Amino acid sequence: MKLPTSPFTVTDWSKVEATTHPGETGQALWRTLTVGDLRVRMVEYSPGYLADHWCDRGHVIFVVKGELDSELRDGRKFKLTAGMSYQVSDFGDAAHRSSTATGATLFIVD
Repeated sequence: MKLPTSPFTVTDWSKVEATTHPGETGQALWRTLTVGDLRVRMVEYSPGYLADHWCDRGHVIFVVKGELDSELRDGRKFKLTAGMSYQVSDFGDAAHRSSTATGATLFIVD
């Protein structure tokens, strides 16, 4: 990931309007800041959320609170709890998708 040219920017996430993205089950609320091709998000997954797609996009994901289950298409599964992160490049590994039984808040850069 190469960060595009941009000025020093402070973001108050509580003031960024949320958009709703339904999953296969549950929903995700995204608060998004976009700078060129860079997307920075604070995402809240509802309890019982399951993504409606497999993703090949690269991300840096940090779990702010809750628990995130990340499943790779090849069958590997990872449980991340608050304070943990994962990093993957575009098409850097098997496609992945997220779910959570209890809900989770994530900080995502992609």
